[in-house]
Amino acid sequence: MTTCEEVKRLLAEVLQLGDRVQRFDRTTVLMGGLPEFDSMAVISVIAALEEHFALTIEDDEISAEIFATVGTLCDFVERKLVG
Repeated sequence: MTTCEEVKRLLAEVLQLGDRVQRFDRTTVLMGGLPEFDSMAVISVIAALEEHFALTIEDDEISAEIFATVGTLCDFVERKLVG
């Protein structure tokens, strides 16, 4: 399973999206594109990412750009895993 597939699976779990997530690709808009993706969802997604990938995401790393699309979120997670 790729990092992006894992991120999508976490999004499905946290946002309770069910099978809808199967239609998501890198260009799928998160912030402003999904009614389920509000400020509380961002916090829940961050917590899930930290737990699943054993990451620490600092407050100053968090920006709206990271949560713009599935692709930008996947890229962020991949950078954190490398770095």
